[in-house]
Amino acid sequence: TMPSMPIRSLRALLALALLTATSAQAETKTSSFQVGMDVTASCSLSASNLSFSSMPTGTTAGSDAAADILVSCSQGTAYQISLSQGSNFSGGRRMINGGSFINYELYSDPSRTNIWSTSQVLSFTGNGASQSHTIFAGQAVPNTGSYADTIIATISY
Repeated sequence: TMPSMPIRSLRALLALALLTATSAQAETKTSSFQVGMDVTASCSLSASNLSFSSMPTGTTAGSDAAADILVSCSQGTAYQISLSQGSNFSGGRRMINGGSFINYELYSDPSRTNIWSTSQVLSFTGNGASQSHTIFAGQAVPNTGSYADTIIATISY
């Protein structure tokens, strides 16, 4: 038996609907969002001890010494190094032994002409690696004894 005409038409309509449904595209939507982070500057500082050579009593010439300040700051970070007056400052930096003093000075250059005073702040820029800055020192004629002072190095960034 042959299907009736309405059934054939219905089958054709269903086939056409299926064909149309499979060729229809799904709807899509998009959204954007930001990705970010804050990178903060960081620095570290360490200083080596500065020791003058031993000198015999009666020496008429002064003594020179040097020490390094090591700084490690993030790439591109501006920083400044300052030095304190020391624990025994009185008209200048002094080392002490009991009630006796020996005058000395700290310099920012090897020729010891630019005094690295508390008002002199040296400015640099970090490169992401360790950077060395030398402190040069000179002292006057010593008295007998073992003398010492404490300096505080400060980094600001």
